[in-house]
Amino acid sequence: MYSVLVCDDSLVARKQVAKCLPQDWPVSVHFARHGEEALDLLQQGKGDLLLLDLNMPVLDGYETLKAIREFGFPTRTIVISGDIQPAALERVTSLGAIDFIHKPVRPDALQEALKRHGIFSPQSSSEETDCSELDPKVRDCYQEIANIAMGQAGDHLARIMNVFVQLPIPNVNLIEVSEMHMMLTDIDSHERVSAVCQGFVGPGIRGEALCILSDSSFDDVAKIFNVQQDVDDQVQLELLMDAASILIGTCLEGLAQQMDVKFSQGHPVVLGQHQAITEITSVTSKRWRKTLAIEISYGLEGYDVHCDLIMLFTEDSMATMNAKLAHLLEE
Repeated sequence: MYSVLVCDDSLVARKQVAKCLPQDWPVSVHFARHGEEALDLLQQGKGDLLLLDLNMPVLDGYETLKAIREFGFPTRTIVISGDIQPAALERVTSLGAIDFIHKPVRPDALQEALKRHGIFSPQSSSEETDCSELDPKVRDCYQEIANIAMGQAGDHLARIMNVFVQLPIPNVNLIEVSEMHMMLTDIDSHERVSAVCQGFVGPGIRGEALCILSDSSFDDVAKIFNVQQDVDDQVQLELLMDAASILIGTCLEGLAQQMDVKFSQGHPVVLGQHQAITEITSVTSKRWRKTLAIEISYGLEGYDVHCDLIMLFTEDSMATMNAKLAHLLEE
């Protein structure tokens, strides 16, 4: 069976790309969080087609393309990235990519690229359903305010930890809560994570923030904070709470300033330590049916640290948020 490998450090983006594949295309789909994982899967023969992001930790898209050429893997690569610089297109093409699609990916754009290169031929003329219900202008607006809030949180984190924080483009999507649950489950079964959830509420706006840190990050986080004692469960819990407090608090403050609202934050709740992501997300999946999800993935240069911050807003909050940001939506 033809296999497709989706490589993106974003939890949400991986499943969104997969959802935009033609529905009547019998393929096996695999996922990688960065270039190193993608190369391992390609070596196993999983990835006749690679859908590749550029801005990723460990091994980015450019380095991955170079490695594919060096190893001679017979995969065909389509880059899917938010980097719209003409130089990015020229660079990835010179490294062997057959096409370049801008984020957020649309089913029609992806299918057109697949047809253009003879990878997929539709069996019928029926149109694919759009993988997102968000109007592009609305998504761009939320992405803009999230970008500013993310930068403020990253700056705060960088000053406290004295490190360089890698800031990707935020992912913004309106999704079913059950779908979000499925999106998060593509983390390998062996990957264990710890997470904190914190509710927030403002005039006409309510939601929850999830801060998810992989267990493999704790040793390096402890080094950054110059922790001398053994990194046991209690120390890990303190590090998790500190990171969550910085990221959630600063991000919410940045969003509040731009929407001219004040958020009240609930007490942070530890959803779990050393658990599979499915066990953690089951707690939040019962709260509401649909959510506006803003996902930000933070990385620290020179360290094996990766943290996902996911801001979840209830569907009924969007009317208030849209009104608050009407000046941006009109631009």
